[in-house]
Amino acid sequence: MQPHPAGYFDRDVCRPFCDKGNDQGVLLIHGFTGSCAQMRPLADELALRGYTVRTINLPGHALTEADMAKADWQQWLHAAKEAAYQMMQEVRVFTVAGLSMGGVLALLVAQQMKVDACVSISAPTAVKARMLPLAGLLAPLYPRIAWGMATDRHTWIDKDYDFGYTGFPTAKGADLHKLMQMANRNLFNIQCPILAVQSDADETIWAGSADRILEGVSSKVRRKLWLNGMPHVVTLTPECPRIASAMDELMQLAARQKA
Repeated sequence: MQPHPAGYFDRDVCRPFCDKGNDQGVLLIHGFTGSCAQMRPLADELALRGYTVRTINLPGHALTEADMAKADWQQWLHAAKEAAYQMMQEVRVFTVAGLSMGGVLALLVAQQMKVDACVSISAPTAVKARMLPLAGLLAPLYPRIAWGMATDRHTWIDKDYDFGYTGFPTAKGADLHKLMQMANRNLFNIQCPILAVQSDADETIWAGSADRILEGVSSKVRRKLWLNGMPHVVTLTPECPRIASAMDELMQLAARQKA
């Protein structure tokens, strides 16, 4: 698939969202090549439950693939930590959550900052694409990789919110791999209540990712939400309200622990 033209993401749903609710806040971080639009249905669900909710666009995202080529893992992690820090000044109980690479960033934020709860959604500890560790070496020969189209994506995905790049600069795969390695290596640093969400039909990540996350953390409260038949971007599927409910339960528990 060809890259989207400049201006493709100039629409309201692709802009960062913030809804001021109660004193319990949640930061939602989108995935690799995605945009905050893919987190909006979940943001709306949580806002309806009274939470203060914020979404962000990571550096190089929701612009053009040329902009993504200029960003790196350090900028993505810094943006996630900066947004988390700002939100922690505004709420009493703070939860960091993310989808795919955003879930990896959420794990890293929970490892490096004192958060009250963490939610990883379709977060990879490994991916099915074997080329990812070699992305840096392959980039000179194959400068761009186009995403394939999953056969079930049209059935389950809400297209009104499905805004992301159609591919990515190959070299950026190395940045994703770096973040995954960092998160895997320091899972034990996570002590807050944690929820790992994953689908058995995820076409992108290793099937054992959620279990590896929960086995690696030091948290006393470890929960898993296992979805059936849903593609990787589960936030845009009919299971979104169920994800929000599981997050609600975890965040209420975190609030009681902090009371």
